[in-house]
Amino acid sequence: MNRLAAITRVLPLLKGTPVIANLGRNTYDLYAAGDRPEHFYTWGSMGAASSIGLGLALARPALRVVVLDGDGSLLMNLGSLATIASQRPTNLVEIVFDNGSYETTGGQPTHTTQGVDLAAIARGAGIPRVVEADDLDAFAAATARALREDGPWFVLARVEQGTLAARVPRRPVYLKDRFMEALGVTANP
Repeated sequence: MNRLAAITRVLPLLKGTPVIANLGRNTYDLYAAGDRPEHFYTWGSMGAASSIGLGLALARPALRVVVLDGDGSLLMNLGSLATIASQRPTNLVEIVFDNGSYETTGGQPTHTTQGVDLAAIARGAGIPRVVEADDLDAFAAATARALREDGPWFVLARVEQGTLAARVPRRPVYLKDRFMEALGVTANP
């Protein structure tokens, strides 16, 4: 499955939904599919997207929160799965695109190429709703279900390595302020 095609396919379902994208190719593909103020692109924070998403989901339980994570980033912070499971935010959807590589840093293989099963780890951590998808239709169906039913959800999408779709302008303060404004939050002076 192509990650950009997968993101493009579900983007209409995410209108108005805050989306936290991990650094690298998930961010680039989300931006290329359709930049929105509700998208928060992380930089220099490998492994932090799931924790940022969890924090937002806990702080704003009336909002559905979606995290677009990668296998490499999630492997940097597997403890976040245990914290998500113990906190049980019903409004959190963790989508992990597993391409078996640290694509942004040169394509080095991740442990998922050696048999590490992130869906099994999510189940073992206690996340109640875990779905795996290998094609666009299954991915779109899993995402649609996760957006309408209580979670927390863990959706593992197996994707191929992609090409660089677009570079996101690196304006972290602007992107943070834009995201906060979209959520109706003002920054402290």
